[in-house]
Amino acid sequence: MYDENRNRSPMKLIKFIPNLITLLNLFSGILAIYFALEGDLNQAAYFIFIAALFDFLDGFAARLLKAYSGIGEQLDSLADVVSFGVAPAFILHELILISHGRVSWELGGIDILPFVAFMVPLFAAYRLAKFNIDESQTVNFKGLPSPAAGLLIASLPLIRTQLYEGQSLLYMVLTNTYFYIGIALIVSVLMVSNLPLFGLKFKKMRWKGNEIRWFFLLVSLFLILIFQALAIPFIILLYLFLSLVVFLADIQQ
Repeated sequence: MYDENRNRSPMKLIKFIPNLITLLNLFSGILAIYFALEGDLNQAAYFIFIAALFDFLDGFAARLLKAYSGIGEQLDSLADVVSFGVAPAFILHELILISHGRVSWELGGIDILPFVAFMVPLFAAYRLAKFNIDESQTVNFKGLPSPAAGLLIASLPLIRTQLYEGQSLLYMVLTNTYFYIGIALIVSVLMVSNLPLFGLKFKKMRWKGNEIRWFFLLVSLFLILIFQALAIPFIILLYLFLSLVVFLADIQQ
C-alpha cells in the first residue's frame, strides 16, 4: 500500500534546512555575546563573521531548495537582530570601556557613555521590522543592511589588534572613545535611513547585469588581502559610494 506521508517526511526535512542554517546564525550571535562578555573581543568578532556566513547560506539554501516560508523570514530577522545588532553592541560597549580619551558621563553614579553602543540593536530591530513590511526592498535596499553594520563593528577589535604594535596616529584615532561613539551614531542612522543601496543577491552568476556586484566583490577581496581587517570600513564606504553612483545613474536614464 502506498504511504504518502512516508514520502513527504524527507521533503519536510529538506525544507527545514534553511531554517537550521538560520538557527546556526543565531547560535553564532549568542556565542559572540558570550565571548564579548568574557572580554575576548576578537573571538566575539569571529563569531559575528561566522554568523554572516550562515546568513548568506540560509538565503542561498532557500533559493536552491525553493524552501521559502513565512517562518523562515521571521526567524531570519530575529537571528539578525541578535547577531548583527545585540552582539556587535556588546563588542562596541567593551571597546568604549577600554578606549583612549574616555571621560565619564555619570548618571546616578553609573557611567552611561558606554551604553551609547546599545543604540545599535534598537535601530537594527527597527530597520529589520521596516524591511519585513517594505515590498520595494526585494532586490535593492533602503538603508544600511544590519549584517553590514554588524560586520563593520566586528572589524573594530580586529583592527585594534592589527594596529596595536605600531601605536601609530591611525591606531590612536581608531581606538578613541569618540570614534566609537561616532560609529554607533552613524551606523544606527544609516540603518534606518532611506539611502538607496544595491543588493548583493545574484539571480544569475554571469557578468552582464551584475557588473556592479562583481566589481564590488572583487575590489573587496583585493582590499581584504592587502589590508586585512582594516579593509572592512573602506569596503563599507565603497558600498555606499557605488550605491550612490548607481542611484545617480538610474536618475539620469
